[in-house]
Order: sequence, then structure tokens, then C-alpha cells
Amino acid sequence: MSTHIRNPLLDLWWLLLLQGISALVLGLLLLTQPVSTVEVIVIFTGAYWLVSGIFAIIRIFTAAGRAHWGWSLLIGIIGILAGIFVLRNPLVSIVLLPEVLVIVIAIQGILIGIFDVVRGFQGDGLGAYVLGVMNILIGLWLWFNPLAAAISLPFVLGIFGLVGGGFLIYYAFQMRKQIR
Repeated sequence: MSTHIRNPLLDLWWLLLLQGISALVLGLLLLTQPVSTVEVIVIFTGAYWLVSGIFAIIRIFTAAGRAHWGWSLLIGIIGILAGIFVLRNPLVSIVLLPEVLVIVIAIQGILIGIFDVVRGFQGDGLGAYVLGVMNILIGLWLWFNPLAAAISLPFVLGIFGLVGGGFLIYYAFQMRKQIR
């Protein structure tokens, strides 16, 4: 009699495989056709924001949404306006959206860097301090060069897609082996 308990999540190995293949294809498209791929991503983002905003407002009228109706209304209005702007102005959005993303990443890098430097001074060691300084420097570079960073963003994301997709595919097959 076997007491082996099987993990039901292992049966979903194929979802990880699909995610890996999708990441790989998107990575390849970002590296080989960056402009048209970014254009499609931006349009899908606009459509997503529009639909998400509509659902946020609909959520106000449900029992679960009434408790936080103010936030749902705000998120809904912002989502709808952002979606309409992106869909009505795709060429402007293709330039603006990656730049805004780079600026958000820059702010996050600077803040994380400051926290890491503080951690380094509080006794977490030289590694935290060095990592913090690197985060601050990269964040500042992104802040002052958002267009250059936005132009390179499809290539960086493409490389991440290829590498990440490859790892996901590998892990999917490792999960599949555990089932047998």
C-alpha cells in the first residue's frame, strides 16, 4: 500500500508549458518586430484598461463592491479614460506608454535603492549598500533618459521573454516527469 500523496498542481504542467511558449513567442516578436509588437501590446493594454474600468464601475453595484465604491469609481474612471486615450491615439500611446513605464521603474529603483542603502547602514552589510547605490544610479539614469530606455525596452523585454520562456518550458517538463 502506497502512502504517496500526489500534488494536484502537477497536473497543470501544461499551463506552465503554454505560458513558456507564449513568453518565448512574445520575446521573439519583440526582438524581431519590436515596433509592430509594441503597437499591438499598447492597443491590447488600452482595450484592457477600458474594459477593466467598465467592470470597476459595474462592481460598485454589486454587494462586494459597495464597501469600496469610491475606489471602484476612481479606478473605473481612470481606466476608461486611459483606455479611450490609448485607443484613440495609438501612435502617441506607443511613445508615451513605454516612457511612463520607464519613469515608474526609475522611481521604484530610486526608492528601493534608498531603502537598500539604509539597510546597509543598519547592519545588513556591504552587499545591501552596494546594491542600493546601483539601484539609485540605474533609477537616476532611467529618470533622466526615459526615451532612450523606452526605445531599448522592447529588446530588454524580448530577451527576458526568451530566457523566461525557456525556463518555464524546462520547468513544465520537469513537473511532467514528477507525475510519472
